[in-house]
Amino acid sequence: MGAVTDDEVIRKRLLIDGDGAGDDRRINLLLKSFTKWCNSPGTPEEGFTQYQRMLGTLAQCEFSMGKTLMVYDMNLREMENYEKIYSNIEQNIMSAHEKITECKKEIQRAKRIRKNRQEYDALAKVIQQHPDRHETLKQLEALDKELQQLSHIKENMDAKLELRKKQFHVLLTTIQELQQTLENDEKSDNDDPSQESPMENSE
Repeated sequence: MGAVTDDEVIRKRLLIDGDGAGDDRRINLLLKSFTKWCNSPGTPEEGFTQYQRMLGTLAQCEFSMGKTLMVYDMNLREMENYEKIYSNIEQNIMSAHEKITECKKEIQRAKRIRKNRQEYDALAKVIQQHPDRHETLKQLEALDKELQQLSHIKENMDAKLELRKKQFHVLLTTIQELQQTLENDEKSDNDDPSQESPMENSE
């Protein structure tokens, strides 16, 4: 608290004292000298000398005030300059935030592109494990030809089987007819002696 109080005292002292060169003391001294000069019963030479001293003190005060005004103007210009700098800093901060936001978007796009590229590479590896379209078409054509050949062979086999069925049916029919003929012949042979026997008896 003591340091803060000292700072406040020094700040107020500087505000009262101008640039710290003792202007308040000079002004007080000038007022006292002026009062003394007005009320002094001294000789004109002493009064003139004191008058010259007051003019010198007044000139010092005016010089100090002019210097203070110059410092004040300089401080105003510095403040304007600081405000411009502050404005530029704010603009740079806003620009930096915009760039950061854009960079974040670029990072997200890069991550998405990287993910798509990884998925593409994985898909490409899977595709490479399978034959290409030209090779697949060749295999399909070969399989189609083989299927046609097998189909033709099947048709031939079906035709032969059907022919064999017909031939077997004819053979069975012929066998049955032959068997029937043989049975009829055998039966006929058995019937003939029975017919000859009466004739022989009549003779």
